[in-house]
Amino acid sequence: MSKLRFDIVAAMFAVVLTVLVVVQTQVAGKEPASSGPSLYKRLGGYDAIAAVTDDFIGRLATDKKLSKFFVGLSDNSKARVRQHVVDLICATTGGPCIYLGQDLKTAHKGLNITEAEWQASVDDFTVTLDKFGVKQPERDELFAILNKVKPDIVTAK
Repeated sequence: MSKLRFDIVAAMFAVVLTVLVVVQTQVAGKEPASSGPSLYKRLGGYDAIAAVTDDFIGRLATDKKLSKFFVGLSDNSKARVRQHVVDLICATTGGPCIYLGQDLKTAHKGLNITEAEWQASVDDFTVTLDKFGVKQPERDELFAILNKVKPDIVTAK
């Protein structure tokens, strides 16, 4: 698999799991305003984020509307995608990880992701959040971030 295809696939899954907006804020040196524990801590930290990622990617890979994005990935590539997603979520929710991926607009250029595919991924993410008992305030933060980046992801009619 080419590096470009891997980068595109990795970024596609990273976006559904949230948070480039926070990354851009942190990179610019502006920490999000917060009066309590970070979203990272409220989500349960690294191990919880890794478990949610594993479940979510499993759902995406078996979803008839989205499985096409996994075609041709080797086991090694799948492991790299998983780690890429974990690092993105960890970093963007206030954790100690570093995300080194592309910005979402660049990463999704040419994928022609439709509204239906976007909604299917949101639905899969919701099922994963339900499974892990993620509380409403954290869900609200995650979905607010998703809504901000959606225009960079959904490019097809």
